[in-house]
Amino acid sequence: MDLKSKLLDPAQTVLLYGTTPPRLGAPDEQVSAAAGKLAARLAALPLDGVVVYDIQDETGRTQLPRPFPFTRTIDPRQYSMQLMQGTRLPAITYKALGNLDEAGWRTWLSQSRGIEFISVVGRPVSGVRYALPLSRAIRIAASDAGGFTIGGVVIAERHTALRSEAARLLAKGIEGCGYFISQTVYSARPTQRLLRDYLRDCRGAGSEPRRVVLSFAPCGREKTLAFLRWLGVTVAPDTERAILGAADPLAKSIEICRDNLRRILDEPYAGEIPLGVNVESVSINRDEIDASIELFHALREVLAGK
Repeated sequence: MDLKSKLLDPAQTVLLYGTTPPRLGAPDEQVSAAAGKLAARLAALPLDGVVVYDIQDETGRTQLPRPFPFTRTIDPRQYSMQLMQGTRLPAITYKALGNLDEAGWRTWLSQSRGIEFISVVGRPVSGVRYALPLSRAIRIAASDAGGFTIGGVVIAERHTALRSEAARLLAKGIEGCGYFISQTVYSARPTQRLLRDYLRDCRGAGSEPRRVVLSFAPCGREKTLAFLRWLGVTVAPDTERAILGAADPLAKSIEICRDNLRRILDEPYAGEIPLGVNVESVSINRDEIDASIELFHALREVLAGK
């Protein structure tokens, strides 16, 4: 079954692997080498697709200092095409809207033939009026002649009494999103609360829940944890102490991710909202990258009920 069918079929489980494109200005041979190395690393995994992120500078979103400097990357579409060739897997390409207006967005879409799956990313700073609202961008992309399958981003930490992420998911689904991929999960409770409320809102609106793919990442360093927090990921102090205080921090982080997925799945909504797993590496460190493969196998076992 192809990725589009799987994403839209509630009876299926979806397994993805997320990656960041090489830095902007990297020589072509270096980009090709990176794609080849990743393809080799993923070759033995039963993946349904790869996810290629569009990294944007989010310094306006938080007052916290960024743990790693912002580095621009090559166009995610370029890297998606290379990974599709190297892995023989479909690619979901993220696109951050930035300051695009409607004309610029339509031009971007017209130049993206060959890309089938697009995850539309809004702006990191809320409360600012942009020429192209996210909702309008989703509707345009979903009706484009390119026949794209459109997805969106879900951040459980944004689901509060003052700002309902569940309501946003419902609206995005109606506007044209067929799936959502979450921000990295390091605490089960925000995701549990969001999914419960999302199912409630879908029932109230008479709308079928869209697939939610949950992202997980291994983490074995204090600086990597700081980066996750900077991104807005909830990492409880006791979780940090458990990871950094363990004899094998990466193994402990995999154990925590596995437990979080179990907790998320052990809820009534899990039988009604189609879910999936996306494993990513947010680090450039070799041990953390290697651990992402171990994490994939661990989470796949949880999904299989082992």
